Amino acid sequence: MPFAGAQKPLKQAEFAENQLLEAILDNTYGPGDVLPAERILAKSLGVTRPTLRETLQRLSREGWVTIAHGKPTRVNDYLSSGGLGVLNTLFRFDTRLSPDMIAHLLEARTLIFPGVAQRAAITDPKAILAYLDVPISLDTDSKTFALHDWGLQMLMVVITGNSVLKMMFNDFAPVYNRLGQWYFSNKIARKMSLEYYGSLGAAIGDKEASVHGLVEKTMARAQAFWQEI
Repeated sequence: MPFAGAQKPLKQAEFAENQLLEAILDNTYGPGDVLPAERILAKSLGVTRPTLRETLQRLSREGWVTIAHGKPTRVNDYLSSGGLGVLNTLFRFDTRLSPDMIAHLLEARTLIFPGVAQRAAITDPKAILAYLDVPISLDTDSKTFALHDWGLQMLMVVITGNSVLKMMFNDFAPVYNRLGQWYFSNKIARKMSLEYYGSLGAAIGDKEASVHGLVEKTMARAQAFWQEI
């Protein structure tokens, strides 16, 4: 178990949770595996048994493990049974995201975001057009470009007024910023996005144009380009 030498945070429960999650994510304990007995696991983590119980209860509520009275604690297939809590934790441990998970995240964005953009364009087109007027060019560095691109997406999410969407995209932000910096280090990616910003502004100004269709096409193209590079 990869617990030796780990740096304990101030709170033992947080330490235990992080170490158990690391062990689940690196498949030390895979789906269907049972965790060691409470006494053994608590000792290996260097925490008390009450602290371990508290941690396991929290992981159970998020869908990582299943606790049954009188039976060993079992690791769940969290990608199938987990909810937003699991997704949030995966984002927090973003260095553990697999290529498949990244592809799924981008696909989910492609499925969800066109509707967000259409709603935002109807609700407050002036705010989006004002954001699109912020200077950015092909020579902008990748970090600044990623922040600008994410800022546009979050502006649209905020305009919808949907609190669930806000929470979902807030959780996505750390991963997007990390991936975005790498993605926008590619000049072609920056060029594609600049073209999109121009087309988006034109579509918002033209009431006959479909913002939904434009965003859907653009994100599908970006998703395909991501897989290429």
